[in-house]
Amino acid sequence: MQHYHYENNTLRLQVKKSPFLVRATLFLIAFMLFVLPVGGTIFGIALGSGLQIGYFIAIGVCSLIGFYTLRVSLWNTYGQETIQFLENKIVYEANYGWFKDGKKEILISNPSFYAVPAGYEEDNEGVLVIASSDTKVESVVKMPLIQVEDLVITLSKKN
Repeated sequence: MQHYHYENNTLRLQVKKSPFLVRATLFLIAFMLFVLPVGGTIFGIALGSGLQIGYFIAIGVCSLIGFYTLRVSLWNTYGQETIQFLENKIVYEANYGWFKDGKKEILISNPSFYAVPAGYEEDNEGVLVIASSDTKVESVVKMPLIQVEDLVITLSKKN
């Protein structure tokens, strides 16, 4: 599977999906972190204990953890980075499938491209690094080192 697609000065890096059981477990945990505190609050109020500040604290904390878990599970399912090469800048955006991070504009001139090993050595995976004299942008998407090196050659020719 090729993890990247380069066309019209736009590079799309696609995350390799994690195993189905892992994704299903993460989605279930995220769902439970949203539903259980609200259900517990409703159940507690129905039993007559009244509305307490602890309910709101539990809902808030669990919602934050649930949102982070949802974000991780979406990244492992639909994760994609988009890097757009413009005249003297790069526009970076992370896409989680259901929502996107804000676009980040990074001023960069005369970019150079590198393949950097990432993860365990025996996995032979790496990430793309785009650097200039004062700025460095490192991709999060891990790909086989051979693909990253091919991508470096392609980007070096185009830019």
